Amino acid sequence: MGCFGFDFSNFQSITVFFLLLMLGLSFSPNGCLGIRSFPEERRFIEAPEYRNGVQCPVTAETQDMVHIAMTLDSEYLRGSMAAVHSVLRHSSCPEHIFFHFIAAEFDPSSPRVLTQLVRSIFPSLDFNVYIFREDTVLNLISSSIRHALENPLNYARNYLGDMLDPSVTRVIYLDSDIVLVDDIEKLWKTPLSGSRIIGAPEYCHANFTKYFTDSFWSDPDLPQVFGSRNPCYFNTGVMVMDLQKWREGNYRKKIEKWMELQRQRRIYELGSLPPFLLVFGGLVEPINHRWNQHGLGGDNVMGSCRSLHPGPVSLLHWSGKGKPWARLDEKRPCPLDYLWEPYDLYKPKPKSRPNYQRSKMRLYQYNNLDFSTSNILFGYSNYFI
Repeated sequence: MGCFGFDFSNFQSITVFFLLLMLGLSFSPNGCLGIRSFPEERRFIEAPEYRNGVQCPVTAETQDMVHIAMTLDSEYLRGSMAAVHSVLRHSSCPEHIFFHFIAAEFDPSSPRVLTQLVRSIFPSLDFNVYIFREDTVLNLISSSIRHALENPLNYARNYLGDMLDPSVTRVIYLDSDIVLVDDIEKLWKTPLSGSRIIGAPEYCHANFTKYFTDSFWSDPDLPQVFGSRNPCYFNTGVMVMDLQKWREGNYRKKIEKWMELQRQRRIYELGSLPPFLLVFGGLVEPINHRWNQHGLGGDNVMGSCRSLHPGPVSLLHWSGKGKPWARLDEKRPCPLDYLWEPYDLYKPKPKSRPNYQRSKMRLYQYNNLDFSTSNILFGYSNYFI
């Protein structure tokens, strides 16, 4: 087939050219006119098709589905797709999982493009994309110790009760820099006892006072918010949330009040986490630590390598500055980044599908970890086979 040519000295040709551009067409490098495709940084392979096991119900109503909420943006898209892939790969009933993606209204790739991309990677995935209006929270955000923490989309979890349909009464919120190595349904079935609104792994050995400024602790009234509670640090990147109780208690407004105070007085430094600690500290349903092996991205300044916490592992979380896809691309990976690699669906150049055995061996060679006798326990024995 021949190429279309244009004589740009001719007004009619120029008019046709720009009309075609407005219709979404573009020129390929060899001068041929073609349909616009995703740019190089958006090339992903299609994920394998994952089907329900024989033990799964034939059909599932909304209340029977596992509902997962995640943000969706161009900067962390590669991480989000790996996270979704890991959830589906290890789920016993992957067809009974529904994803709720929250995309920023003015994302460089636009919510529509991101929706199309998700559909191209996971053709059978059940999901909705919700547009998050950044001006909802812009006037409430204060500066943080790391610029990435000021992204309005970090605060989208505060508004899940407003954005998701009222029929969705329970949801698992996941950050984009995680991978699961266990069945998500186990986390979904976590009971929230009594009046608990959220469940998350707690870390009571952490120095809770460091999450707030001296001016907060020296104030005669502010620390009294905790009352007789015994608040512990928890990471908001993995939470089981009772949306019905969240809505009834108007917890979005309670979080916003602390954000408003932060704008008037500097009471914390760390982005979207402290308001959650203020509202829920000491009131969290404790979940086994295996469901958030966090901090693998290092601290918020250096992003240095870290090892796993002792004990079994169901979810790996690269919270912190360092992200596995960036370090792998830069040929400076941390040992545990090789555990993320098998779920990566981004392929800028043709290459084979992820080799799980190779990633296991590379990790072993890199850090001399012995999976056969290790105290690093995974949900199944054949994750990397």
